[in-house]
Amino acid sequence: MESYEKLVERISKLSGQGIEEVERRVEAKKAKLSGLISKEGAAQIVAAELGVNLDKERFKISELVQGMKRANFVGKVLDVSPVREFNKNGRAGKVVNLGVADGSGSIKVVLWDTNHIALIENGKIKAGDVVEVSNGSMRNNEVHLSSFSDIKISSEVIEGIIVTEKSFGAVKLKDVSAGQNLKTQALIVQVFEPRYFEVCSECGKRALEGKCAVHDGAVAKKRALLNFVLDDGTGTIRCVVFGDKLNQLGLTDEEIFSLEKFAEKKSSILGEEKIFFGNIRSNKLYNTTEFNVEQIEEINMDSLIKELEQKP
Repeated sequence: MESYEKLVERISKLSGQGIEEVERRVEAKKAKLSGLISKEGAAQIVAAELGVNLDKERFKISELVQGMKRANFVGKVLDVSPVREFNKNGRAGKVVNLGVADGSGSIKVVLWDTNHIALIENGKIKAGDVVEVSNGSMRNNEVHLSSFSDIKISSEVIEGIIVTEKSFGAVKLKDVSAGQNLKTQALIVQVFEPRYFEVCSECGKRALEGKCAVHDGAVAKKRALLNFVLDDGTGTIRCVVFGDKLNQLGLTDEEIFSLEKFAEKKSSILGEEKIFFGNIRSNKLYNTTEFNVEQIEEINMDSLIKELEQKP
C-alpha cells in the first residue's frame, strides 16, 4: 500500500486538502461505486475532482499505482529482453520488455509500438541508459507503452543507489488489489493437480505441438504450473506458481511431473504455512484476482520475532 499512501500525500499537497480529508473522499468514492474500484483508482478520481491534474506529474517508480494512464518517470535501464514476435488473433507484431529502476524501486516496462522497439533494435536505447517515460499505462504492476506513449534518452543523471530489487508490501489478503507486489505469511488450504505445457529451449515462449513459431527445429522443454489456495486468516486467494518455484513447495521434479507421485505428496503440502512473494494480477477470464507467486520461503522464527518486536 506504500504507493497508494504516497499518491494520497501528493494529492493532499497539490490540492491543499488534508490527508485525512483525501482519504475520506477516497473511501466515499469506493462506497459510491459499490467497491468496484480499487483505492488507487478511487484516489485518481478524487484527484480530478479536486482539480489536481496527475497527467503531467512526474513520479518515482515506487509511486506508480495500478490504473494510471499517464505514468511519467525517469529511470535507468537495467536489462533488455530479446525482441519477440507474436501473431495473435490474426494480428502480428513485436514486443520487448525493459527492466527500469530509480532510487525508489524497479519496474518492468513493456514496449508494443514499432517505433519504440526500433530504438532497441538499433541500439539507441540499451542497458545502462537513463530514459524518460511519458504517458505509460499501469497494468498488473507493469508499465505498458503504446503509440500514444513516449520513451527517450534522458540527459538527467540518477544519483545515489539504484534499487534493483522489488519491494513487497505486507497486505492482508482481504485487502489485496491487482497490481500490488505482495508478501504474505499464509496456509495452503487447497491444491490442484499440476498442468503441463512445453516451451521453446531458445526463447522460452510456449511451444505448440512441440514446435516454436519462431525457432524452427528448437527442442521443446516440458514445464509445469500449479494452482493452489492460500488463507491468511482474513481471506483466501487463488495462486499460481511456475517452473522451478514448485520445488520451493517441497516438491521434487519426479513428484511434479508424475501425477501419481504428486497425489502421494499432495497431503503433505496441505496445511503448510510459508511466506509467499509475488504480484496480484487480474484474471480477465474468470473476472477475479490471482496471486502470481515468484518466491516461497520457510518461516524463520528468529526473523519473525525480530520483525514483531520492531512494530509499534
